[in-house]
Amino acid sequence: MIEGFIPWPAEAAERYRREGYWEDLTVTDVVFQRCDAFPDRTAVIDGDRALSYGELKQRVEQLAAQFVLSGIEPEDRVVVQLPNTIEFVLVYLALVRTGAIPVMALPAHRQREVEHFVSTANARALITTDIYRKFDFRPMAEAVRSAVPSLKHVFILGEPLAGQISLHDMLQAELSEEELTKCASQYQTPPDSVATMLLSGGTTSLSKLIPRTHNDYVLNAKLCGEVAGFGPETVFLAILPLGHNYNLASPGILGVFYYGGTVVVSQDLKTEAVFSLVEKHGVTVIAAAVPLITRWLASRDEIARFDLSSLRVIQNGGAKLAPELRRRLQSSLGCTPQEIYGTAEGLVNMTRLDDPEELILESSGAPVCEADEIKVLGEDGQELPDGETGELVVRGPYTICGYFNAPEKNETAFTADGFYRMGDAVRKEGRYVYCDGRKQDLINRGGEKISCDEIESIILEHPKVELAAVVAMPDPEFGEKGCAFVQLKDDETLTLEELVSFLKQQGIASFKFPERLEVQEQLPLSPVGKVLKKELRAMVTEEA
Repeated sequence: MIEGFIPWPAEAAERYRREGYWEDLTVTDVVFQRCDAFPDRTAVIDGDRALSYGELKQRVEQLAAQFVLSGIEPEDRVVVQLPNTIEFVLVYLALVRTGAIPVMALPAHRQREVEHFVSTANARALITTDIYRKFDFRPMAEAVRSAVPSLKHVFILGEPLAGQISLHDMLQAELSEEELTKCASQYQTPPDSVATMLLSGGTTSLSKLIPRTHNDYVLNAKLCGEVAGFGPETVFLAILPLGHNYNLASPGILGVFYYGGTVVVSQDLKTEAVFSLVEKHGVTVIAAAVPLITRWLASRDEIARFDLSSLRVIQNGGAKLAPELRRRLQSSLGCTPQEIYGTAEGLVNMTRLDDPEELILESSGAPVCEADEIKVLGEDGQELPDGETGELVVRGPYTICGYFNAPEKNETAFTADGFYRMGDAVRKEGRYVYCDGRKQDLINRGGEKISCDEIESIILEHPKVELAAVVAMPDPEFGEKGCAFVQLKDDETLTLEELVSFLKQQGIASFKFPERLEVQEQLPLSPVGKVLKKELRAMVTEEA
């Protein structure tokens, strides 16, 4: 076990094995089983490119060996920041095959965040792209390498700079069977070891690292795929970032691979592009989020031009989809809405496709695993009866027992008896959960969780700002956006454009930028000097 990882208690681990939840298979064990069983079936489609399951295994084995020859060793942490491409799938599976641990960053992240991920993970490698959506990642990668001593290797999808390694060249290289066998002999991947590190929502600071083991992540993908009705005939469209747990394994691409279906990956979120892919490939399931669904429902005439007869399910994750929008999905697009409410730390709740109408339209689903223990706690820490709103806590075979190398955070993130605090205000009826809001101070911008504390701390570095508070404001498309309230130093002025320009210079993801600025003579304070955010939220909600 790597230092900083907290395993399940021995008694719980033994029970999860005994009861069949943990199969003692690695992520690549499962994927390769499907590759061997269905070698000619299409596994991944990306534009005009496609790989069969047999080709997928061959390409993964070749790339895994190339990583070993490049100096990647078992348990090395490797930050992966790639767009949705076939290469993402190959890189992820190849790293996991070697026993290295991919740390899943997003293309939207910038230097501040990537440097934090590399430093916290003590990562030895960073894998990113050259230019994506007009941003050049290569100089950023070098800046991170200069700042973090552990970072030795930078791999680039595209044209590398001097001292960087070309992923294209690695993918084109062909090693002999003898070389592949020699490299494979170095792979060390126990099923209870860490397979992947995901990112927390960053509700109080920069994201924490979430260590997911092979046993628990295989279970996560398996059960989510089962509840989603996945099978060999599934054609899954992945348009949201693959680095998210939602699109990676809840059920995501790993859920599809578990059941031998086909994954279609795309980076294009335009309505025409999405539904042309549905028509072209016979897509059966789309993993979506509130902003996309809202846009699609407003574009019914445009969508009507496409043949959607294959489309069965539109999943929603990241933020609650209003019941009315779920009804409109049924009536306008003729498919079943499936609500997915969970966390990268573990617990996933899903509505069942054959649930009664009330549950499909109103609830946030039920846990996918019978061994998921869920409770709703009141302010006094005592469990509440069904129907009463409190904080959701969970313990189970795919919910972590601690963040990676974060002892102080773990003190507050878990109860004394090992339940993870979700931080959301919910009520439950039996096993079904109804999400009513959140306890923690964050903005849920279409599923992207933005820490108000993080953005406030950066705004306070602006030379004109005396005091700052960032709050969520309602938005019809994204659900919420950020509004910054600032109190300026004497005789200063500040515009939203100036503030955004300053934040860009700090190297943070653009989705975190406040989209409204309110300059106040004095921010409302409590008797102990704390900004009264409740008043600010009420103010901006009324004005919005």
